[in-house]
Amino acid sequence: MCASGGPAMPKNSLRDIRQVRPDPSALKALAHPVRLRMLSLLRLDGPATASGLATRLGLNSGATSYHLRQLALHAFIVEDAGRGNARDRWWKAAHESTHFGAGPKEGEALEADMAFGQAALNWQIMQMQSALRNQVNLSPEWRKASTISDYYIPLTSGQAEALVKKLQDLLWEAMRSAPPMGGPYPDGVEPFAVILHGFPRPPEGSVEP
Repeated sequence: MCASGGPAMPKNSLRDIRQVRPDPSALKALAHPVRLRMLSLLRLDGPATASGLATRLGLNSGATSYHLRQLALHAFIVEDAGRGNARDRWWKAAHESTHFGAGPKEGEALEADMAFGQAALNWQIMQMQSALRNQVNLSPEWRKASTISDYYIPLTSGQAEALVKKLQDLLWEAMRSAPPMGGPYPDGVEPFAVILHGFPRPPEGSVEP
């Protein structure tokens, strides 16, 4: 996720990826579904104006501007000084990745993690459902490259943590080797989503149908 485009990275060249670790108050602000979607659009598709985002999200300009101000207040987005003017302000994501959930937490910090986690999960489910509906429009090559998979593996908590880290390191390396999000991209290159969930299987009866 990034606000600017670029050519493919030279072989063996890795780029820096901007990452934010928000405090509980910032994470709670980002847990609002509209703000989370706005930030995602700015990361995935690049800079935009309030009016452009309002059209895409089906919001009025006042609500869009309010949510943008909240994102800017917590430093998730910044004004793109190289575009627009005083009447037509452009906004861009300040970071490509949001990091949360690390380490033991309680109280306000745990509540913020849970609220953001729920908002992020809802957004991810929407993306996966859209991807499934779009399968019929994909080329055979992209259908072959896509997957809907789950794996259940008996592990200790330490083994599970090591496995998740190994997967995350692999994905992080792929991100650093790839062009920034937002395009333009080289021929044949498309944004490819990998949504990773790892968790102990919930007890029977604890999951709503």
